[in-house]
Amino acid sequence: VLAKALNADELWVLIGIVVFVFGYMMFGGANSMVYTNTIQALLMLLVAFILLGSGYEHFSAGVHDFLDKLAAVDPLLVQSTNPASPLFRDYFEIIFCNFIVGIAIVCQPHIITKSLLLKNDRDVNRYLLIAILVEIVFFFVVFVGLFARLSFPDLTVGGEALKMDGIVSAYVVQEFPVFLGLIVILGLLSAGLSTLEGLIQSLSTTITADIIEPLFGKRLGEGEQGQGRLVGLNKWVIALLAVVAIVVSYDQLMNPSLSVGIFAQNGVYAYFSAAFIPVLLGIFFREVPPAAPIAASVAAVIIHFGSYYGGVTHYLQGAVRNPAVAATYAIIGSFIIGMLVYWLSPKPAAAAAD
Repeated sequence: VLAKALNADELWVLIGIVVFVFGYMMFGGANSMVYTNTIQALLMLLVAFILLGSGYEHFSAGVHDFLDKLAAVDPLLVQSTNPASPLFRDYFEIIFCNFIVGIAIVCQPHIITKSLLLKNDRDVNRYLLIAILVEIVFFFVVFVGLFARLSFPDLTVGGEALKMDGIVSAYVVQEFPVFLGLIVILGLLSAGLSTLEGLIQSLSTTITADIIEPLFGKRLGEGEQGQGRLVGLNKWVIALLAVVAIVVSYDQLMNPSLSVGIFAQNGVYAYFSAAFIPVLLGIFFREVPPAAPIAASVAAVIIHFGSYYGGVTHYLQGAVRNPAVAATYAIIGSFIIGMLVYWLSPKPAAAAAD
């Protein structure tokens, strides 16, 4: 989107965005997120209202007229399922899988840690109320895809086919003047950057605190010296993640799947699946043997990628596969394995007593 707006090469725009975002996360961390997330959220809310307002004309004759327009383009657009779609074939794929993944998402470290930014307990109810209301507005933004489809019934512009990721940006360019278009583009970027910041923070911290420190903690030293070296290592981890992000993102640009969203979900949902059961065990269970969360995480990664690339069930066969289905299998499988290991393993307190 930004490359089109700037008329610049996608690779250099990609490198610029990654260096900028990973750079300020490397040196600003959670402190910078407080301010950047606030600005991003306000901009996203403004853009949500702008985008939703752009389709008011479609409802001028009522909701039924809007549905009739969609049916004229494609009757499946007004159906609750689309058997021909690789993503919305039935209610298992649309509702059940997204419900399971949704539970895992709200338990992720980069979501839970947002509550640590509250000053006191009295802010919790206001925090939840504002979050729920804003989230409802954001959910309605999916209607913009329908507005765009009405603007491009055959998904072409000037005789050229639109890429899946280029439909909304083409709609923005067509519907809005330059000034408003730039604001909308910034809002769309904010939606991705806010998630990216949280993932950078949680993933780098997980690698540093849960992998590097247990394995090499004694070599790093003790006290402030050890903590200082860990902070330095965390910066190197973020730099390494930036390089990985550039490589895999450029491959997606050169060899696109259906959508960058599907590409991103495959990796992100695998991470969510691997982190969910350990977080669940840490919150709701006491004296958890280390083998339980480790087994659950390893199982989640194996099940997710094994089912996604192995074509397990008809949902994951074909050129385009739904990562939510693979994540659902992974979450359920890792939950069963994690619970079995938890119940069968001796508890730390009992082992210490023995």
